Amino acid sequence: MIIAKEAIKMLNNNSRMDEVIPLKFYLSQNYPNPFSEKTVIKYCVAYKTRVKLTVFNSEGEQIAKLVDEEKNPGTYEVVFQSAARLPDGQVGSLPDGKAGQQSAIGNYYYRLEAGDFRSEKRMQIIR
Repeated sequence: MIIAKEAIKMLNNNSRMDEVIPLKFYLSQNYPNPFSEKTVIKYCVAYKTRVKLTVFNSEGEQIAKLVDEEKNPGTYEVVFQSAARLPDGQVGSLPDGKAGQQSAIGNYYYRLEAGDFRSEKRMQIIR
């Protein structure tokens, strides 16, 4: 779980990390990175606001919208699947449970937008 450094200082022996509200917005590097089929992206929300987490290819085209909703303060994680076997045997991208285009090997970017906060990180898909 990723928590703002200031929030860690607030922990005491009776606190659980999942009960701590982050003091800052934060976008973590995905793990594993590079990855072949799926990766985890963690982020922190400091106050209730609309959150968008999107994935882009190297040409800047949006390939997946992982989150687009109002979120309460807290720490969240999303699993991004680059490719998965669909029931009919085809390969497709399932970041939000819906079939789509297969993600090719290469560099991709994911962006968190929450309130005035913007952050972008790079991830790499390998086979």
